[in-house]
Amino acid sequence: MASVARKNLFEDIPRFLVAQAGIVFAVSLVTIQTGILNGFSRSTSTLIDESQADIWVSAEEMVNLQLTLPIPAATVVQVQEIDGVEYAEGLISRTTTWRGPDGKIAPVQIFGFDPAGRLFRAGQLTEGAIADLQQPYHLIPDQSNLGALGIQQTGQIATINSLPATVSGLTKGTQSIAASSYVFTSLINANAYLTSGFTTTSNCRLESGNLECTNAFQRSANSNEVEAPRPLSGSDSITYVLVKTEPGADVAVVKQRIVERLPGMMAYTREEMALRTRTFWVQKTGIGFVLGLGAAVGVVVGVVVVGQILYASVADHLKEFGTLKAMGASDWMIYRIIIEQALWMAVLGYIPSLALCLGLGWWTFATQGIAILITPTTAIAVLGITVGMCVTSALFAIQKVTYVDPAVVFKA
Repeated sequence: MASVARKNLFEDIPRFLVAQAGIVFAVSLVTIQTGILNGFSRSTSTLIDESQADIWVSAEEMVNLQLTLPIPAATVVQVQEIDGVEYAEGLISRTTTWRGPDGKIAPVQIFGFDPAGRLFRAGQLTEGAIADLQQPYHLIPDQSNLGALGIQQTGQIATINSLPATVSGLTKGTQSIAASSYVFTSLINANAYLTSGFTTTSNCRLESGNLECTNAFQRSANSNEVEAPRPLSGSDSITYVLVKTEPGADVAVVKQRIVERLPGMMAYTREEMALRTRTFWVQKTGIGFVLGLGAAVGVVVGVVVVGQILYASVADHLKEFGTLKAMGASDWMIYRIIIEQALWMAVLGYIPSLALCLGLGWWTFATQGIAILITPTTAIAVLGITVGMCVTSALFAIQKVTYVDPAVVFKA
């Protein structure tokens, strides 16, 4: 019976190619939508997942990585004194305004950390070194954001609030799809940027009846008038305290001690912090629903396309099926032919669509910094969806054969 299924499938090559194109489109739509959802979810917590901190300490109002309230920098010392804590480091995470070398503004999410620390990682550096962040007003953006920041190369100087921002390196693989452009710098620099406030963008005066304007920052930067940032004091604001527990210490016990010792604070394990952030973006913003809806539309499109092709194929071969029934073939034997034909269509449509999606995922990550994450679990799940989609379509086509009269063979 397998030879009959393959013969029906490949008998009309143009029709076969049209059918496979429909399946490839539907499967690609499901895979891409699922991959974008996975990539989006993963990107929101990448910095948390890649950190070496066992515990993240924040204000109790914390909603996700980007949305929380500040806490005093003195909290780092308080956490360090708790039993079971090996060492603690501060982290600043806040959104502010960037003015690129071209004068255009953009929102940026500053991450200030200790360049000599061990708990926070600013992605995989492609240019420069983390030690460069020790210099006043130096920072490293994610390379996927260069266009949005108006940056062409390292060494260029932009402005954050009223202070200069020298791009001393580049990193990759950090950017969240849901957040503003990430830039990384030291705690001292981040504190200076976020407390500097804004100044007017230009200094204008009348000269011989003409209005002449100069950029205030450029004048001060070129004349070396910008003061070096001051060290943090205990009253300055940070966003998180990252904690490394002592070897052998029970993380849950240390976390409870932190909550008990620091009123108004909450402590989360790295996994809890990542899950909290991903859950917020996927379940509370509607993004998960939209992407899931796109995948569902792909399944519906696939069922319709494959169902039409199989139904037409069965209709074209009614006499052949009638002959088989006249020869004593059971309904189940004929059903096997149609279902096997659907399985061949599923497999032959799935393989090229998966290859296409993997290639598209590599391209989008390399050029746009957007991850279309296709995990082995996702690939297996999409294969199951594809098979189910094609078999469901076969069930509609089977209805045509169920009521076929063997006498149709003998009609003119």
